[in-house]
Amino acid sequence: MSKRDRALLAALLVLCAVLVVAPVLTLRGAEFGGSDDAGSEKVSEITGEAYEPWATPVAERLFDGEIPGELESLLFCVQTGVGVGVIAFFLGRFVERKKQQRLRDEDRDG
Repeated sequence: MSKRDRALLAALLVLCAVLVVAPVLTLRGAEFGGSDDAGSEKVSEITGEAYEPWATPVAERLFDGEIPGELESLLFCVQTGVGVGVIAFFLGRFVERKKQQRLRDEDRDG
């Protein structure tokens, strides 16, 4: 490994460390809420009445209450993985289709 490669590697490692540590330090004590909570508060603020949901989420019916945070995170990760898989599949198909078309054009011309 050359000196230049080592310097680049060191710079990238420092950048990664900054990207991990900076949000933790800057967001200390921050409160995060979901869009459902913010929407409910805004409706209550505008109408002057407490917002009453007119439907219950299906998952809350299945679990007799809110879904545990760990399970909610797992379901979100699975959903993300499936979405990424679908996108990667179609991108791969498009790339392969283009490659096959180029090979057919070369065979026809040559």
